[in-house]
Amino acid sequence: MIYKTTDNQDLYYEINGNIRSGKQLVFLNGLSQSTLAWGLLLPAFEKDYKIILCDFIFQGQSDKKGDWRTFDQHAEDISGLLKSISDKPFTIIGISYGSLVAQHLALNHPETVDKLVLLSTFAHKTPYFEAIELAWMGALDSGGYPLLLDVMLPTVLGESYFNNPLIPLFNLKSTRAGINTDASALRKLMKATKERADFRQELQSVHKPSLIIHGEKDLLLPLHMAKAVTQAIPGSRFEIIPGAGHTLNLEAAPQTAALILSFLNEHN
Repeated sequence: MIYKTTDNQDLYYEINGNIRSGKQLVFLNGLSQSTLAWGLLLPAFEKDYKIILCDFIFQGQSDKKGDWRTFDQHAEDISGLLKSISDKPFTIIGISYGSLVAQHLALNHPETVDKLVLLSTFAHKTPYFEAIELAWMGALDSGGYPLLLDVMLPTVLGESYFNNPLIPLFNLKSTRAGINTDASALRKLMKATKERADFRQELQSVHKPSLIIHGEKDLLLPLHMAKAVTQAIPGSRFEIIPGAGHTLNLEAAPQTAALILSFLNEHN
């Protein structure tokens, strides 16, 4: 389905799970992911929850035209979509890039947010992160998404995944390449992260039940970066998945789903 944003862009979304349920979840993608990224997590929620999946502008099946968007603009897009679906708030579950949109959504549009689940998240950048960011942009400029993906994978997947991949790396690369054919769209997404200022102080004004889940072996975002988010959001909870890397919806789907369900049951 298509939602028209305020600037007349097509934002692609799906409604899955128990469409009659009053318990509503929305999953927000990582940088080069699409709605397909949540396939391993959805079975844990489909029976009891209405589930919204969407591609941000510049992702997947959404429009890729126009100038880059800030995270505030992405949050406005998602807020408009959710209000078009229901007048009740949603539990927002975002991973990495999507977790940043979720942070801005909770701050700017709190009426749309019931609870907040942030996977592989951060609120500030470090020189180490900026070095990775520069390498990724250079790879994208030099060799498009195929080279970027080769550079990304050792950083966004934990070592244990390479030893025993759930999805063979060749298949994973082929699927990702098929949904990231527009290098200019990826540049626009990456510019939002590059231009984002330290958000830790703003997070102190988020007053929603919040769960932060992080992989112990996340190389892109060391644990201290996610802990800083937990310290900033009042009353938030921090959970670490042992041995997991950055891409929790692929590497550690059962553990991630169990932690989310426990949190939802506690706060229902």
